[in-house]
Amino acid sequence: QVQLVESGGGLVQAGGSLRLSCAASGSIDSINAMGWYRQAPGKQRELVALIISGGSTNYADSVKGRFTISRDNAKNTMHLQMNSLKPGDTAVYYCNTDATVVTDTGVERYDYWGQGTQVTVSS
Repeated sequence: QVQLVESGGGLVQAGGSLRLSCAASGSIDSINAMGWYRQAPGKQRELVALIISGGSTNYADSVKGRFTISRDNAKNTMHLQMNSLKPGDTAVYYCNTDATVVTDTGVERYDYWGQGTQVTVSS
């Protein structure tokens, strides 16, 4: 019902920058929140940054001051600007959305995940 397509991952040296993007499409009635999560090898998936429909944001302590989440409501897209990257930021980054979708019986609220994009930061 909702497809999330991520882009922008890659390999960068420590101190460099990357910009991740996530585009949501499908039978979307409204998006309640969008966020980025990451999972490093051998570790649990963790929240990186979140932006809710009103525009409020929340960041993991480890990325505060370095990462900025933004959203284009008209296009149902989200971006994560990542600056001053560190090797510890290396992970697969996943886009997530809490969306209300149109179904045959009305509207329902679901959680969706993208396929993930690899970010590798070399020292």
